[in-house]
Amino acid sequence: MTEMAGHPFVDAVKPLVDAMGGVLVPPEQARGDDVVLSWEGAQVVAVRLPHIADSLDHILADLERRRGRPLAELDRKDKQTVVRILEERGAFSVRHGVETVASALGVSRFTVYNYLNRENAAAKGGQ
Repeated sequence: MTEMAGHPFVDAVKPLVDAMGGVLVPPEQARGDDVVLSWEGAQVVAVRLPHIADSLDHILADLERRRGRPLAELDRKDKQTVVRILEERGAFSVRHGVETVASALGVSRFTVYNYLNRENAAAKGGQ
C-alpha cells in the first residue's frame, strides 16, 4: 500500500472509488473479482468493488452528505428528487431496495412507490 500512496493515478481514481463504495488494495492482494488497474504498463492498484446491497447504503450516505442533513429531514419535493436519482442509479433493482430507501427517507414503502409512479407518469407524459 505504501507504493500506492501518493501515486498520481491512485490519487486520480480514489474519489471515484470512494464514491462507489469501493476499496483500493495493492495489486498483489487482488482477489479474483477485484479490478486491477495499470498505469504506463505497470499494475498500480486494485479496486475491490462493494456488494450491491452495500452500494445502496453508500449511495444513500453520499446523497445525505451532499444535502447536508438526514434524508428524512428533506421536504417532499427533495425526497422525490432523491427517489428519481436512486431509480436512475438502479437502487430499486436491489433486493429490499424500496424498503431501504423508504427507511432512509422516513416514509412508507407506499410513498416511495407513489414517487416512482409519479416520475414514470411524468416521463411518459413528456414523450
